Amino acid sequence: MPDEIDDTDDTDDTDDATLLAGLKRRDPDAFERFFAAYGDRVYRIAVGILGDDADAQEVVQATFLSAFEALDRFEPRARLSTWLYRIAYNHALMLVRRRRPSEALPEDESTAAPMPHALVDWSALPEEQILGAEAQAILTTAIAELPAGLRAAFVLRDVEGLTTAECSEVQGISDVACKVRLHRARLALRERLSAYFGEWVALPAALSAAKPVVNQGSHEGKEEGV
Repeated sequence: MPDEIDDTDDTDDTDDATLLAGLKRRDPDAFERFFAAYGDRVYRIAVGILGDDADAQEVVQATFLSAFEALDRFEPRARLSTWLYRIAYNHALMLVRRRRPSEALPEDESTAAPMPHALVDWSALPEEQILGAEAQAILTTAIAELPAGLRAAFVLRDVEGLTTAECSEVQGISDVACKVRLHRARLALRERLSAYFGEWVALPAALSAAKPVVNQGSHEGKEEGV
């Protein structure tokens, strides 16, 4: 997985300034453009953290409502997109706290990065197998089962393509802490996928090892029949 992804939002800094001015004037067109520019990504971030469409929709509504109410407190030094994603992140975590009180939140998670037990190189497998529906379903499940902090870091960085600086700002942590979370998330997901792909990687080797035995037995059978 790449360490940096060059990705930008639908609006640049100049557009942000124009959009923000319109929002502060309570211009209806500005509100429409604001939602059109960022609504989809706010939803994807929310559903990536929560794993539930209805909960994600609730976060989208709460995020834009909170943003509208806090426009006068927005600091121009920040990017409008990053500020909005941080609001979405906080609303998503609040919903996690309400829906799943037993789930550890980022501030409760250990910072230690556990070493994976077993990793498998599946690069030689056919692409259709790696990208197949079953493998994608296992990856989706594995992401959903990550602790909330690791899940958020992975969704923000590797799924949505935010920079490390943006990810750390959204989560309210340092760049180093963000990289630690992302590293732990990638290791956990790789280990989970290794358990799945390991069977397919081992299968050709097992068949190859069995071939001489089968051939030898077949040859001996022919000799006995002569």
